[in-house]
Amino acid sequence: MSDEISLNTDESNEVVTAATSEPTIEDLQNQITELEDAQARAIADYRNLERRTTEGRLELRRLTTASLIINLLPIYDDLMRAIEAVPGDLQSHEWVGGIELIREKFRGAFQVLGASEIQALGKSFDPRLHEAMGSIPGPDGKIINVMQSGWAIDEQVVRPALVMVGNGDSQEEPLTDEQR
Repeated sequence: MSDEISLNTDESNEVVTAATSEPTIEDLQNQITELEDAQARAIADYRNLERRTTEGRLELRRLTTASLIINLLPIYDDLMRAIEAVPGDLQSHEWVGGIELIREKFRGAFQVLGASEIQALGKSFDPRLHEAMGSIPGPDGKIINVMQSGWAIDEQVVRPALVMVGNGDSQEEPLTDEQR
């Protein structure tokens, strides 16, 4: 079954005749293959979009949490310095205990947000986790004093620990947090 269609163009007054026929099985199979390929690409594109969106949300959450932690850490540091500065004869006062409870609530809030303090005292110096402020007598390469705590979120450092590192002049082992 073949039909002829005549088209008349305005510019040249030429008559164009096109023959149309029913598509063959081969043409239909090619169309099916093309549509299946297009569907597979669309599904793959959608899955990639879902993955990128999920990754973007996680990155945004991580950055927001890091920003919050970074902004709260100076307050936490001041609280730590205040507790360390309390004279020995005032250690038993109730308000000192209250301040220590506030410090623990800060630590708990940091942990809920996924932040953890970088353990440094007595450990080997690691430039990815620690920032050396200087060297003092002690075992070579070991952290002798922590001047400011470091923090990480999901294994990513948001603030390195400020430390003093042993220069090898003394072979005494530094005290760990548990020994102090």
